[in-house]
Amino acid sequence: MPPDHTDHAGHAPPASAQRVEAAHAGMSHPGKEHAPGMMMAHGGTVWPHFANMILGLWLVTGVFALEYRSAALQVSDVVSGALVIVLAILSVSRWGWFKFWSPWVNSLVGLWLLFAPLVFWAPTSAIYNNDTLVGALVIVFAILAPGMPMAAGMSMEPGPDVPLGWSYNPSSWPQRAPIIALALVGFFLSRQMTSFQLQHIASLTDPFFGLGTMRVLTSDVSRAFPIPDAGLGAFAYMVEFLMGFMGDKARWRTMPWMVTFFGILVVPLGVVSITLIVLQPLAVGAWCSPCLIAAAAMLVMIALTLDEVVAMLQFLVQARREGQSLWQVFWMGGMLHKATGTAAVTVRPDGVSPVAMIWGVELPWNLLVSVAVGLWLMFTPAALGSIGTAAHSDHLVGALIVTAAVIALPDVGRAARFINILFGAWVIAAPWLTGGATSVSRWSDMIAGALVILLSFPRGKIGERYGDFQRYIR
Repeated sequence: MPPDHTDHAGHAPPASAQRVEAAHAGMSHPGKEHAPGMMMAHGGTVWPHFANMILGLWLVTGVFALEYRSAALQVSDVVSGALVIVLAILSVSRWGWFKFWSPWVNSLVGLWLLFAPLVFWAPTSAIYNNDTLVGALVIVFAILAPGMPMAAGMSMEPGPDVPLGWSYNPSSWPQRAPIIALALVGFFLSRQMTSFQLQHIASLTDPFFGLGTMRVLTSDVSRAFPIPDAGLGAFAYMVEFLMGFMGDKARWRTMPWMVTFFGILVVPLGVVSITLIVLQPLAVGAWCSPCLIAAAAMLVMIALTLDEVVAMLQFLVQARREGQSLWQVFWMGGMLHKATGTAAVTVRPDGVSPVAMIWGVELPWNLLVSVAVGLWLMFTPAALGSIGTAAHSDHLVGALIVTAAVIALPDVGRAARFINILFGAWVIAAPWLTGGATSVSRWSDMIAGALVILLSFPRGKIGERYGDFQRYIR
């Protein structure tokens, strides 16, 4: 008996949803001749490579028009410009393997251009901004505008856009849009701080913490890095911004390698970055408004990225169970050939809307209250007069409670809320184990810790379906 394709009100789901379910059963969509994933042919799209030739000339001739004040950067730009020109020419050649690899190598040259002003501490703002902009454009014209380079004789077989058993597509453009926008916000904030560390601007105005930002950026912690640490953040945000545009709307199965690297850049490295930022009051004794805003943007990016990473990992596991080569599927993408065993679900239609940007992310009341409690702990030392290690504990653990609660907002990350049970227990014990707490702050911490523990047990609403991964959402 065929599955019942009706919703709770007895209405049939939209035709687009039925087509996606049919694709899960092994049938391709009507009129869908190919899936433009990593191996998209780009033989007819050559203008971006000619644009890169112009960018290469811009770099080579820039040594005569810009004030470098750095021989190392001059050499770097001339060599990079020459490489961009040669690789762009090879990208439009008829030599198959050169045509495939040259755009990727050119994108690496673009990454170097983003990084070179930090390595050589660009002495002028013109060089820093010139190399940053040109490096980003080289990557765009090498692999984004033409589509992912395809090796000769290789093609991607058609397949579904929505993961098996899922009710929405985590790789759709609406899902990526807020991540791209937040990465751009982080880049602009980091670029401003980088300009200060490179001494291109004399001061930074912090609307909330006065001289706090400059104290953080000139601290011994920041100077311990061999390059401007804010510049390293700007580099990471720019890479995340560009990677947000890579691949098609089914990249969870057509580009697992890219989703993996994107996930690593956003999730674990993002958590490390946030932790370093919240350690500023402990290590430096000051707060930094642009750093906190960038950390908040990164935290939201983590919450919005988790579902695509889970979909990619789930696909790799299912492909391996079918006997497919994990190595080949990871690098070349693919599709499932035995898409059975999961009940059919109504799939959200593929459309552009504000609501589509946050599919898979709920706002359970208990997690929102946990965020509020974590923020209160961060302000407790100033409000209740605690000092020393007790104050440091509230600063750090409060921020970590906020981090765990926000990561738990997406359905697939809901289990992260249990981490706050450990943090809540520490908040209760810390005033008695550390020095500097007042009597009022002790009671405040005990109540806050107990609330965090109790609020970590309710799961909250799960709004979407996730196939085999549903069992892990606890």
